[in-house]
Amino acid sequence: MIIYPAIDLKDGKCVRLYKGDMNNDIVYNEDPGAQAFEWAHAGFSWIHVVDLNGAIEGKPVNREAVQSILKSADVPIQLGGGIRNIDQIESWLSEGISRVILGTVAVRDPDLVKEACNKFPGQIAVGIDARHGKVAVEGWVEESNIQSFDLVRMFEDTGVSAIIYTDIDRDGTGEGPNMISTIALAQDTSIPIIASGGVGSMEDLCLVREAEQYGVHGVIVGKALYDGRLSPENVLAITSK
Repeated sequence: MIIYPAIDLKDGKCVRLYKGDMNNDIVYNEDPGAQAFEWAHAGFSWIHVVDLNGAIEGKPVNREAVQSILKSADVPIQLGGGIRNIDQIESWLSEGISRVILGTVAVRDPDLVKEACNKFPGQIAVGIDARHGKVAVEGWVEESNIQSFDLVRMFEDTGVSAIIYTDIDRDGTGEGPNMISTIALAQDTSIPIIASGGVGSMEDLCLVREAEQYGVHGVIVGKALYDGRLSPENVLAITSK
């Protein structure tokens, strides 16, 4: 199981939202590069980065912050938020991003995702952000009519390297990830699933680890690391047990 510490970028700063609400955020670090260095130095093998402004505006916004992360951390970075076309994907990969996460465009233009997987094998993930089972887009502001399961099935055998599944109503709450939906999704696809949203305790991480047998290969941890409920040492120790 891979544990991905999260860096969510808003106005160039590291923040955490509550249930995806851009107006309900807490700033945890004004220096994204320093935060990335801290996570890498702690021993995390990947870092998960989201350009929140970009997700809303439909184009990369926090480019300087992402570049500072790339310069500061010597571990692979996966990036999502506002990436809507092949040129943007290629640009980020050329700058050093290891894996690009496509969310809104996966709903709007599934063929672009398939094209990207062919052009950049192993470097494309799909982000599925769900509210009540339906996929939300445009930075979680709009709710589509597409069910999570139906979207995942579109990308079976296309080369998508991972699905990041987030239950929006759990995100930032610390109430625990939605393991029922996460496991059900994992059992319905051969694509590795990364759980996201709601991790607040070591017990939550143990549940994710137990779900490896169903195809859940990783988990994103955000607010609980920032506010001290979880320490990097304890979080990383669970991967070696």
